[in-house]
Amino acid sequence: MALNFRHRRSEEPEINLIPFIDVLLVVLIFLMLSTTYTRFNELKVTLPMADTQKVKQTPHEITVSIASDGRFSVNGRLTEGASVEVMTAALIAAAEGQLESPVVISADALATHQSVVTVMDAARRAELLHLTFATQGSRTGASAR
Repeated sequence: MALNFRHRRSEEPEINLIPFIDVLLVVLIFLMLSTTYTRFNELKVTLPMADTQKVKQTPHEITVSIASDGRFSVNGRLTEGASVEVMTAALIAAAEGQLESPVVISADALATHQSVVTVMDAARRAELLHLTFATQGSRTGASAR
């Protein structure tokens, strides 16, 4: 019995990178398609300044004041409620049949958005289509429209 002591040539294992790269590309494409990119854009808005020199008085304007706690007054008279129906009736009474009367909404800075929308809806129902918002002037602190 002869022993075969010949040195066998050992083959080194080869790592095939092509399937590995294929799998990584598939994962990369999946991540690119499934990821949402959120971009926070800030709106650049230039707000108009209220010029206190150009305030004009109209003979029959209706002033609606909205307090920070949600109370309403129409031309200085406190309303009995805060519903759209009550505000509509108060605006119709204050307009005295003059549908061209402008409604000046003077809302407190802490008044809710819903309060302002209530007055706007009531003015629409009363067919008073001219709405104006009272603002503070930037120089003297006087009211402007």
